[in-house]
Amino acid sequence: MPLELVKEEWMGKISEVTIGATKEEGGSRTSVVTVGGETGLSFLPSESEMPHRPVVAMEVWDVVPEDWPEEVVKPFKEVMDDPARWSKKCVDEYGADLICLRLQSAHSDFGNVPVDKVSEGVKKVLEAVGVPLIILGPGQDDRDNEVLPRCSEVAKGEKCLFGDATQDNYKTLVAACMADGHNIIGQSPIDINIAKQVNILIADMGFPLERIVIDPTTGGLGYGLEYTYSIMERARLAALGAGDKTLALPIICRVGQEAWRASQGKRERFSRLGHSFGTGTSVGSNYSCFPSCSRGRYPHHASSPGRGKCEADDR
Repeated sequence: MPLELVKEEWMGKISEVTIGATKEEGGSRTSVVTVGGETGLSFLPSESEMPHRPVVAMEVWDVVPEDWPEEVVKPFKEVMDDPARWSKKCVDEYGADLICLRLQSAHSDFGNVPVDKVSEGVKKVLEAVGVPLIILGPGQDDRDNEVLPRCSEVAKGEKCLFGDATQDNYKTLVAACMADGHNIIGQSPIDINIAKQVNILIADMGFPLERIVIDPTTGGLGYGLEYTYSIMERARLAALGAGDKTLALPIICRVGQEAWRASQGKRERFSRLGHSFGTGTSVGSNYSCFPSCSRGRYPHHASSPGRGKCEADDR
């Protein structure tokens, strides 16, 4: 008697988010990226659909990084002083699906560059490459609220993905993205209930859920990685199994930056085949490259015991 595999039937579906707009759509991108659309957990093709592949964005700063490991700097050293050239190299030589432009120069510890100069840099990157852009602020609430609305205006019609909207700072960015037609990242500190709450707060301002991407925060190594993984899975189970639309959204993971900022990623440990490798290089990490909008692409597994019950699991 042949063995029949038990198939799970899901009631929910992950929403689709399109990043970028072509000339016909009011933008100037030569390509667009669509993520989401899954009807089940990943790696189970017999019981669900995954219409869009995972995409990779390469990270570009608008200021020369001072503390990046040598192995990461080496491929981009000659272009790091020019974000437009840096972005173009990522696309032309490495085939980046998107560019993730971090406006680090606006940070008070990295130059506190005026808003007009920062936005001019965004305009130059848009002119240099045709792929869609993810645009991240410096990570300081006051500077984010000054810089991101101006950059959103400069990129109006391009349907970029802007970040980050957090539980304590989201109104200014949401208003800017609504006015200029962009998508938005809702960030939470590895907490499924806060992730859900951030999306609710954004939606309560009239912003469509279909234009939100979840950033659950990604731990690069050890316990942080496993815990992040379990948060992603619980969000997917709530979205697909319980039909929770506030969690039925694509996911972005910044695994590169998390791996490289860990001390283990910068430590010289051994030589292989006559070449000296740092730990980060040996495990294949790349600070400038991270899976973007990976949409929960991970195997179905049981969460570790003792996690406790999450409110979102029941909604």
